[in-house]
Amino acid sequence: MDIENGTVRIEDILKQYWGYTSFRGIQEDIIRSIGEGRDTLGLMPTGGGKSITFQVPALAREGMCLVITPLIALMKDQVQNLRSRGIRALAIYSGISRQEIIVTLENAIFGNYKFLYISPERLDTDIFRVKLRRMHISLITVDESHCISQWGYDFRPAYLKIAEIRTLLPDVPVLALTATATPAVIRDIQLRLNFREENVFRMSFERENLTYLVRKVENKTGELLHILTRMPGSAIVYVRNRRRTKEISELLNGEGITAGFYHAGLDDAVRDQRQRAWQSGESRVIVATNAFGMGIDKPDVRIVIHLDLPDSIEAYFQEAGRAGRDGERAYAVILYSPSDKATLNRRIPDTFPDKEYIRQVYEHLQYYYEMAMGDGQGCVREFDIDDFCRRFKYFPVPVDSALKILTQAGYLEYTEEQENASRLRFSVRRDELYRLLNLDDATDRLIQVVLRLYTGLFTDFVFINENTIGVSSGLSGRQVYDSLVNLARMRIVNYIPRKKTPYIIYSRPRVEAAHISFPPAIYEERKERYENRIRAMLDYVTADTVCRSRVLLRYFGEKNEHNCGQCDVCRSGRAEPEMSDLSLSKEELTDQLFGLIDDQPRTPAYLAEMLNTDKDTLCQLLRDLVEEERIKVKNGLLFR
Repeated sequence: MDIENGTVRIEDILKQYWGYTSFRGIQEDIIRSIGEGRDTLGLMPTGGGKSITFQVPALAREGMCLVITPLIALMKDQVQNLRSRGIRALAIYSGISRQEIIVTLENAIFGNYKFLYISPERLDTDIFRVKLRRMHISLITVDESHCISQWGYDFRPAYLKIAEIRTLLPDVPVLALTATATPAVIRDIQLRLNFREENVFRMSFERENLTYLVRKVENKTGELLHILTRMPGSAIVYVRNRRRTKEISELLNGEGITAGFYHAGLDDAVRDQRQRAWQSGESRVIVATNAFGMGIDKPDVRIVIHLDLPDSIEAYFQEAGRAGRDGERAYAVILYSPSDKATLNRRIPDTFPDKEYIRQVYEHLQYYYEMAMGDGQGCVREFDIDDFCRRFKYFPVPVDSALKILTQAGYLEYTEEQENASRLRFSVRRDELYRLLNLDDATDRLIQVVLRLYTGLFTDFVFINENTIGVSSGLSGRQVYDSLVNLARMRIVNYIPRKKTPYIIYSRPRVEAAHISFPPAIYEERKERYENRIRAMLDYVTADTVCRSRVLLRYFGEKNEHNCGQCDVCRSGRAEPEMSDLSLSKEELTDQLFGLIDDQPRTPAYLAEMLNTDKDTLCQLLRDLVEEERIKVKNGLLFR
């Protein structure tokens, strides 16, 4: 089947599998672009129907679609959804054993599957690269593609490996998708993914059914209770840290508002249970950190409330956009107090500690692992950040940031909370096992299932999956866990339950801390962009004469000539009707300009076309940047 040859109608696929008779917005434009074999970037706000844009063309083509996404929840949800429609789909993510990965990859080669979901970190493994060469890949989809750009708010180095995958599959088109991207990030995504030509489809970021409100209050919890008492329907409450999720959920439950809390530090089973309880309506409110929401499909969320400010407009727009995906009236509310400004600004030194502090963290890391000078390359070490901080009297947040910057600079690789599958080994010989008495029927059945599912258990540790064992034995995951713990107490098995463990991987031998250098692109430029994002967030909540919707649209480079008429500024009657006050700040415009000239020199005419500003403002900015020696001019081209 092939779209471009006209042997299958994409409308028929949409009707057959999804029951829809027509596409929405820019979905069809993107699908036809992919059908023509063109690299394509689709900008679609949360709720815009991104999955349709790659699932339909994949079903219309021979071969399999490789879907790269960092969102495990999205993988599981979409694979389950596809299978429920009779579409064969697979996923590889952290927490499954090496044997399960091999089986999944073999199925992707021989099993006539249409979709393989995989995290970007898995792209760089030898086993995946070897197996990929034997797969019939028809399309590469890169979800959350803003993560590939260092200009973006959520840069992930693993995304840079996608370009290498393209060299292995040179004739396969790429579809990049994201819900939030500034003009500079849009350019960078296409550059980093080696687009053969610029090709962008934009869906308007305007959400006419979503009312943006900023409430300036001193008593945030009191206002939160007031809002949730007055307004019915499902809600998400975002807070900054894990401790607050529990505190706020307990407060709400105490007031008769059913609520659960969610953050990345919870066990997978607990997170899944709380997510299901919220999605089913058993819990009205979910109180969460930013770990919650990506890939979660609940259309009837009536309100999203931020008790703490996000550190970027991009993050806020993503999170607020989870309200009202059913098209009905919904609300995105920020509760703001004057102290929030200082709190947000304190994140700058936490996210970008002094260089000397970073060097000190690196030096203490060597003491922690007793690493000699010149040693270390290729070494992998578990990393307990709390233990490290206790030993060397640090605070965890700036240490975490320091390790990320050292990763960016190439001195090590810091992986956060990689989930390791459970491991099991029998402590007794096989003949001794069969002579054991006094085991209950459930435990005996569990042992028989484990021996049938896994080999080598008497000689070495083997990765296991409690859920798989549970399905085969008729026990719940919790019963499997409790039985294995009991067997371990009886010294029949050695059982290491799965856990989330950060790792330090040495990319190069240990060097003198004094010799560590940080290129401007790794430190100064990224810090400046971070400061600009925080400034834009503060401008959003403190401005009281500009329509909230227009501020957000302007940030993403979209011109809007009308006020929304429903945000708090519009309702107050203070919203200015003219666009003059909506011009980009000098910092924002400079940030976008650098994004356009970083990859190659550009003409002033090109910049005038790409940047959302008037000619006089741009000319003045260029003169200022030349005088400040921040850009250079040669042969009519501008470069850094």
